[in-house]
Amino acid sequence: MWVRIFGSEEACPGQLRDVSVEILKKCGGLPLAIISISSLLASGSSHQNERWKHVWNSLGSVSDTNLSLEAMRQILNLSYKNLPHHLKTCFLYLGMFPEDYIIERTVLVSLWISEGFVSKARGQSLEQTGTCYFNELVNRSLIQPVFIDTDGSVRLCKVHDMLLDLILYKSGEENFITVVESPEDIIGQLQKTRRMNLNLDGAKLPENVSMSQVRSFASWRGSVNIPSLTKFKYLRVFIAKFSSSSVDDNRKIDLTGLCKLYLLRHIEIRGCSKCQLPQQIRRLQKLETFDIDGSCIPMDIFHLTGLLCLNVPYIERLPEGIGKMASLQRLCRFDTLYSSLDSIKGLGELTNLSTLSLRTRFSEDVDMDALNTSLGKLCNLKWLYISSPKSWIPEAVTLSPPPPNLATLHIVKRSRVPSWIGELYNLQVLTLSVEKLDKDDVGILAQLPALIELTLTFSRSLEATIAIYGKSFTALKKFDVSGDIMPHLTFQAGAMPKLQSLFLGLNARGWEQDDNAAPIGIEHLLALEKIDVGIGYRGATASEKRRAESAIRIAISMHPGHPHVIIKCWDTVIGPFFFENAVIGPW
Repeated sequence: MWVRIFGSEEACPGQLRDVSVEILKKCGGLPLAIISISSLLASGSSHQNERWKHVWNSLGSVSDTNLSLEAMRQILNLSYKNLPHHLKTCFLYLGMFPEDYIIERTVLVSLWISEGFVSKARGQSLEQTGTCYFNELVNRSLIQPVFIDTDGSVRLCKVHDMLLDLILYKSGEENFITVVESPEDIIGQLQKTRRMNLNLDGAKLPENVSMSQVRSFASWRGSVNIPSLTKFKYLRVFIAKFSSSSVDDNRKIDLTGLCKLYLLRHIEIRGCSKCQLPQQIRRLQKLETFDIDGSCIPMDIFHLTGLLCLNVPYIERLPEGIGKMASLQRLCRFDTLYSSLDSIKGLGELTNLSTLSLRTRFSEDVDMDALNTSLGKLCNLKWLYISSPKSWIPEAVTLSPPPPNLATLHIVKRSRVPSWIGELYNLQVLTLSVEKLDKDDVGILAQLPALIELTLTFSRSLEATIAIYGKSFTALKKFDVSGDIMPHLTFQAGAMPKLQSLFLGLNARGWEQDDNAAPIGIEHLLALEKIDVGIGYRGATASEKRRAESAIRIAISMHPGHPHVIIKCWDTVIGPFFFENAVIGPW
């Protein structure tokens, strides 16, 4: 508790020590209770004795042993009661997600905005303000981080079961969210349901249930028995996840009525192969997010000039007229293979884009100059993913001149490290898979001044030894490197001075007793805290497997700081595309 609030136990002022001991007793030694109360006290003035005594008095009826569910709820409720109003609303909205669900920050903030929970602050966009709300809930330990980026920002999170219990309890009291797990749950709430979390499996809701007041609707368990869309009147958020096992092969779920819900701001659908979607949605002028996993999008989508986020995987062409969607900030998972020249040029008109994902196949019909010109116009681009699942990305595809604000770049299946990467002076995160690697390629990457996270995979090295020289990669904190045949990787003294996490992906096949790929100089990485090693075993002999693991352990053992070590072995070959599917997108 003292460490969370003051940084150390010794820093706790004497006048607060006695009351803090009493508060800890009330928490009964339960970590969640201690963290919750500590975060509550840390969020205010930590030197106010009256405030601390008020917290202790508020817990007066809580027993300090064998905390009951009700007592635990009382402790957590104290944290809730001390939230400002805007954070209370955002916190309760977490009840729209199922238990243990992994929530993406950008999606959550988008939903808050769609519901009108985020007020624009001076000098900030709604997304920036919503992200501040999110960070406040994280700092108060009301949201659990699941994945933290190298820059310290939380990308994925979830809600503790006890906190979700509190959320649903308060939501029931305040008629904020109605969770429906059986038809009986809706009885008595026929006219006042405002947000519905539908967790029915096979049962149907009573026909007389009114949906006219529902503003957010989410169905997570694949139920096809969702209410008729004609019943909704004020719906802003529609989320539905359909599983293939939940629907008869010959039955389509009719979602064509979405095109008449004119207040909709957020549409998210999974299992679109089982759905009948509207062919036109131009009337949904308030729509901000359109996120589906189908292979067909409405042909008139370019009329939605206010759309902010468009995520439609498996589409083989950019929408015609895409240049008219000037408000777009996120455009994900499109293919340029069959895109018209006008569409590729139109991509360059989307100057508000901050996130772009192109999973594309290149052919002679794709105009590289037009694509390069369009990419060069995206002055606000911060996150870019380009991959080519069935061919190498041509050398003609460039980012020169580079987008000035580009911070994250993922390029999958490139022949070599492109020289223009050296121009990305603001790049912080780079994922790059190439066919061939040499020391000059590493030299290009080493000079990127802002790079803090690098994932580098390759098929083969053109050099017998790849050296990481001293005073190179000065800002790097995380380095993941893997190769089908790893060269002698050497870290010289002074290299990667801030590196905290190292991943090595190696293959045991071909290791000989006097000639192996164990890295040299790991002991020079003085800031290193964690080392992960993945060893591919496919095609290797038993002796090669033993030698590979032994050599790695010897190399790591030389580090004076004794970093945490994890060694995993796979019956596969580790190469340039081993981690392609592990790249986590911004959605």
